[in-house]
Amino acid sequence: MSPTMSIAEELAVRGITRREFLKFCTIMAGVLALPVEQTAKIARALETARRPAVVWLEFQDCAGCTESLLRANRPSVAELVLDILSLNYHETIMAPAGHAAEKSLQDTVKEGGYLTIVEGSIPVNDDGVYCCIGGRSALEILKEVAANTAAIITVGACAFYGGWPATPPNPTGAKGVKEIITGVPIVNLPGCPLNVDNLTATVVHYLTFKKLPAVDDLGRPLFAYGRRIHDNCERRGHFDAGEFVEAWGDEGHRQGWCLYKMGCKGPVAFQNCPAIRWNEGTSWPVAAGHGCIACAAPNFWEMPAYEPVPIHALTPPTTYPEVEPVKEMSPITAGVIGAAVGVAAGVAGAVAVSQLAKKEE
Repeated sequence: MSPTMSIAEELAVRGITRREFLKFCTIMAGVLALPVEQTAKIARALETARRPAVVWLEFQDCAGCTESLLRANRPSVAELVLDILSLNYHETIMAPAGHAAEKSLQDTVKEGGYLTIVEGSIPVNDDGVYCCIGGRSALEILKEVAANTAAIITVGACAFYGGWPATPPNPTGAKGVKEIITGVPIVNLPGCPLNVDNLTATVVHYLTFKKLPAVDDLGRPLFAYGRRIHDNCERRGHFDAGEFVEAWGDEGHRQGWCLYKMGCKGPVAFQNCPAIRWNEGTSWPVAAGHGCIACAAPNFWEMPAYEPVPIHALTPPTTYPEVEPVKEMSPITAGVIGAAVGVAAGVAGAVAVSQLAKKEE
């Protein structure tokens, strides 16, 4: 495709209709948790934006995030790679190999201004010898690429904090990107693996608003990691009613009851899995009958998989909403409303706790 064509023009050449293009923009607005009015702004941005150059680095990992990329469907990986992004370097799916592949990376780095996507942890022990590509360590490659990039997007748990390679005793000294790189905008898309819809939405946000999305204190975008899984789970009603799965395959399990007692980490996990789901939006682990493992949380590999999280994590003050007064509302009124909502949430938690106690008695 011509480097002078906009994303919308390239999509049109490939037979994507205006209706399909606007549908994609609407989906992205939804994933980004933006008002529907923002769809037009996303469309205008993509109609004029050029495909951003992208370098995808893959280090210590299981390639799960690449597998997630290959299963993209909104848009497909072919549309994503050929039309939305200019994926100049990705070991798994790029056409060049050997010296030609490394030349593609070097040419992109020299030009600068590209987006860098990092998958996998970076070993730092023994000068990084535990992960080498083309005779160079992952540590050396990451530092070189980061020096001339516009921003870095980490994908998956390993690039986020080190993931399973960093679990004790961590002989390779595996680390996440933020422990190594400073002075560069970084946004983290953790998960094991990441949901590729969140990656697409992050790139669209970058193209639309010329900046990375707002993030939490762990560098995760709020649109994807700003809500607790427990609060959006389709099994939440069973939790509030005190209906819990007590053993795999029991009547409650067959009826779709809450998986809290089976170790579900939904009450302490923050991600949009219940909303966007997986496999073309058809399902997600909890819907399939397995508890959430909080794979977007730091050090989740070290959490006991089938032990319930402490129930106090469900009660105030963490359930109180933030209060931000609007123009026609006094701070006192806003505070009263916020307190009322917080009390309601606290009551729901208290009811759940009492139901748990009844069940155990």
